[in-house]
Amino acid sequence: MSKFIDRLTRSTQATSPMGFRTAQSAAVKPKLQLVAVLTAGSATGVSAADAGLLRISRVDAGGGVIKKLAGATPDIPWGVWLEADACGQMDRVAELGCDFVVFPAVGTALTAPPDDGIGMVLQIESSVPEGQLRTANDLPVDAVLVTAEQAESGPVTWDQLMLWRRFAGLLAKPLLVSIPHNTGADELQMLWDAGITGVIFVAGPDNTTGELIRLRQVIDGLRPPSPRKKSRPEAIVPQISPGREPAVETEEDDDDDDE
Repeated sequence: MSKFIDRLTRSTQATSPMGFRTAQSAAVKPKLQLVAVLTAGSATGVSAADAGLLRISRVDAGGGVIKKLAGATPDIPWGVWLEADACGQMDRVAELGCDFVVFPAVGTALTAPPDDGIGMVLQIESSVPEGQLRTANDLPVDAVLVTAEQAESGPVTWDQLMLWRRFAGLLAKPLLVSIPHNTGADELQMLWDAGITGVIFVAGPDNTTGELIRLRQVIDGLRPPSPRKKSRPEAIVPQISPGREPAVETEEDDDDDDE
């Protein structure tokens, strides 16, 4: 099984409401997962993250890089984020030797998931309709990443928090979102309280190590979500009590009046 997906799942179970917690998951310390996305072929500073993610445009060019990065940081599970032509090469992902794969729902060729335990993270746009979003629960994927149609800059907004909280309530799978630079402790705490399981940080060319270390320290200092905040909303079906059947009036026989 994918090491990263296992961490996501155990972290989710560890913060489940009371009554749904197993003896094994209760002993697991919950932690918001931090994923570092590298745009350059360097593993510097990634040890501060829970997982590393490399964007690739073609499967042919990604295998050697992943093996090099995994060798440099053996304790960090590495994944690939498919883009461009790589979306049409989903059937060759197993050749990369990665721990998990992130692939967009739009444009990725429909193929059976690999049999070698590679974690499957479905990338969907934040504009996806609610009915379509719910179908992700029945798909053979392990987690969901929500991204905006266009790259967003600036801090996390209340609108985004509301949207992500809604997604977390509709999905039964771990949910990941991207966070901007300089995201603080208060924002990360609110994301975790809203049901987010992991955050993805796109490392830039400058001060990558320092920013990842800062995020690691901030996340390690967060308090686990309370069962009330972590519980998912359930649909309330109105109960209609059976009413009294209307009385049926019968017409009297007019024969008696004619007599």
